Amino acid sequence: MGKSTLKDLLERTPLWQQFVAIALVGIAMFFSWDGFLRLPSDLIIPMKQWITQFFNWLGNDAAIGEYKFKQFTRSFALVLKQPLLWAEYFLYRGYRPLDLPPVPWITLILAGGIFGHWISGWRLALFTMGCMLYLAVFGLWRDSMRTLSIVVISVPFAVLIGLWLGIWVTRSKRAASIITPMFDLMQATPHMAYLVPVVILFGFGQVPAMIATVIFAMPPMARCTILGIQTVPPEIIESGQMSGCTPRQLLWKVQIPAGKRILMLGVNQVVMQTLAMAVIASLVGATGLGQKLLNSLQQLKLGAAVEQGLAIVLIAVVLDRLTQAYANRTNNYSPPEPNLMKRHKHLVAFGAMIVVTFILAWMFEEASVLPRSMTFTFGTQLDTAVRWFSANAYAYIQPVRDFLTLYVLLPVRNFFLIVPWPVVVLMVGAAGLRLGGKSVAIQCMSLVMMIVLFGFWVPAVLTVYLVFSAVIICIMIGVPIGIWASRSDRVATVVLGICDTLQTFPSFIYLIPVIMLLKVGDLSNIVAILAYATVPAIRYTYLGLKGVPTVTVEAAIANGCTPRQRLLKVELPLALPEIMLGINQTIMMALAMVAITALIGSRDLGQEIYRALPTADTGRGVLAGLAIAAIGIIADRLIQAWAAQRKKLLGVAS
Repeated sequence: MGKSTLKDLLERTPLWQQFVAIALVGIAMFFSWDGFLRLPSDLIIPMKQWITQFFNWLGNDAAIGEYKFKQFTRSFALVLKQPLLWAEYFLYRGYRPLDLPPVPWITLILAGGIFGHWISGWRLALFTMGCMLYLAVFGLWRDSMRTLSIVVISVPFAVLIGLWLGIWVTRSKRAASIITPMFDLMQATPHMAYLVPVVILFGFGQVPAMIATVIFAMPPMARCTILGIQTVPPEIIESGQMSGCTPRQLLWKVQIPAGKRILMLGVNQVVMQTLAMAVIASLVGATGLGQKLLNSLQQLKLGAAVEQGLAIVLIAVVLDRLTQAYANRTNNYSPPEPNLMKRHKHLVAFGAMIVVTFILAWMFEEASVLPRSMTFTFGTQLDTAVRWFSANAYAYIQPVRDFLTLYVLLPVRNFFLIVPWPVVVLMVGAAGLRLGGKSVAIQCMSLVMMIVLFGFWVPAVLTVYLVFSAVIICIMIGVPIGIWASRSDRVATVVLGICDTLQTFPSFIYLIPVIMLLKVGDLSNIVAILAYATVPAIRYTYLGLKGVPTVTVEAAIANGCTPRQRLLKVELPLALPEIMLGINQTIMMALAMVAITALIGSRDLGQEIYRALPTADTGRGVLAGLAIAAIGIIADRLIQAWAAQRKKLLGVAS
């Protein structure tokens, strides 16, 4: 009876009143015991040490008989190294035992053009060749091929593993119950957290970087496979069954081809995630553009960093455009061309191009490897311009930066730091109970308690402070832009085009202009997060408003609503669940960026991961990454529960 009364009382009491009551309790806690602000060290569970000891044992002493686990991991790495070596031989090393040179740069550029023309025509062909030409002309060809060698091996591995796991999930409810939550955790865990255990097990170098890249890039492919198979129209499946297809034939001959577009979206996401790891993987010894860019930033050679960052962006954009164009390709059902040469004109052109370019490379060394004397650079001039800008403009930027830091950011940070951790646990529990029920409340409270008990409360609070500050600004910028785009097709074309381009940029790129303009500090970290994470707020606001039923809008107009009333009273309330899902994605992207901003001096969970790498402190790195994932999962569960509740209230629940 008491439990029922308490439950009824909680359900009747508005959530804001529950928060006020919890806050009043928190004030009493603040003055009663210091442990409510930071748990004493003797009460912290030493999980960091246990995990570090386990991985040290696994990497050094674990064995089956005389065969050590370390030997197994090194043997596995040696097997994976072989395809990577052949990619390197092909792209930039050449095969020295037979004195064979690498494929000439001019061959690869023209091959990219022919491939682009085959997929989508001259525009994509010229764009592909122009971007690849930049890599050669600016002296970044060899480093670009080092990066590309990891991409061309990592992507097939990630695609195949993701495809297999996705198919398994659609075929087995037990597998779905185990693997789907793992995907949630993996996608919420930042890039850098994958590197720490990989280093212990596989050491430093290209292969460990490739393994971490495959693990990080695989979940989007698995999710797209699940979505592609599950969204095949029932009539197509029934048609295949009526045609006598076995389950295997139905999968490979019907469902996979029918879901091709979504599957190619998964491939596209794998490529983007692989390039996003290009810079981060350099922390464990991966060579290429990522390593060059990291060194340039550490030495404040911003001109060189811009050149190298632009190269990564161009590779990302080219691969993005190629995979998207292939996904959107329409099948040609017209009768085949009887002339063999015309039917396979691209293959013929490719063969002729190979012969001609290899002859040119044999005759002229410049066609094989572009000499440094024929390359250009604007790095020195840009460095000079940046120094001039810093000397002249920073005097105007610094007062604004200092004012925002001292009078806005630091008070917010200090407020977050003085909130007792039990208050956060209770508030998260109250929100979870009201929005999603007991299971959501218990899950969210457990995740907060994990952060507290494992000793990551203070860096977690600093992480939430940075993410909260950035997300508020993202909403203030993204939602109005999304509304503006929904009101004008011309504006929408421009805005969505910019959003598409920004989403192809690897996250590390956003650090370059931030360092140039704001130096190092909390404001720099927030601006970097802001630049990376605003896109979902814009896109989902636009999609939410465009998804409002036309009948509803016409009814509002018929009732005499002004455009402003229609927006505020009708469209925004109906679009709010979609907008909140966009804010959810903004939070997830902001959390992913937190680990990157550690490289420019943040003091949060990202910094914990960054410090764990050189010291091989596996427990610290893994738990800090899981703490970031926990924050993301809490936000995701609460927002998803609210969105589902809101859709049900509006009568649009799926």
